[in-house]
Amino acid sequence: MKKLLITAALVFASQFAFAQAAAPAGDCEAKAVSKAGKPLAGAAKTTFMKKCMADAGAATATPAAAAGTTDCEAKAIGKNGKPLAGAAKTAFMKKCTADAGAATAAPAAAGAPATSGCAEKAVSKGGKPLVGAAKDAFIKKCEKDAAASK
Repeated sequence: MKKLLITAALVFASQFAFAQAAAPAGDCEAKAVSKAGKPLAGAAKTTFMKKCMADAGAATATPAAAAGTTDCEAKAIGKNGKPLAGAAKTAFMKKCTADAGAATAAPAAAGAPATSGCAEKAVSKGGKPLVGAAKDAFIKKCEKDAAASK
């Protein structure tokens, strides 16, 4: 009788664990709805399910990375106040996550030698920070000038 109860309890527990593992699929299935409120079908549903399952797997695998992503998603707002979409959102997310990664790596580089403050001075005439090649060229010239004046 004990063996039967133990077996029944194990079967029940394994079904509960399976149901929790399958929950993301059911959750994605429930979310697979078009903008018009109709259920997705065909290729649209397949693509949505793949993306949803990947997102659910990534969220459970790396909660810290997912938290950084949600911070970036919250900041993904266009100049008109509407959320970014498509290629603009993709580019913004890529830059935002890279910047977030660099920000977390910056404290590790705190032991590096101090610079002349040229990075802080790299600002355009309009007051916006310089980026890319313009910033690199400015910093290079600024550091060269600072070394020459010493």
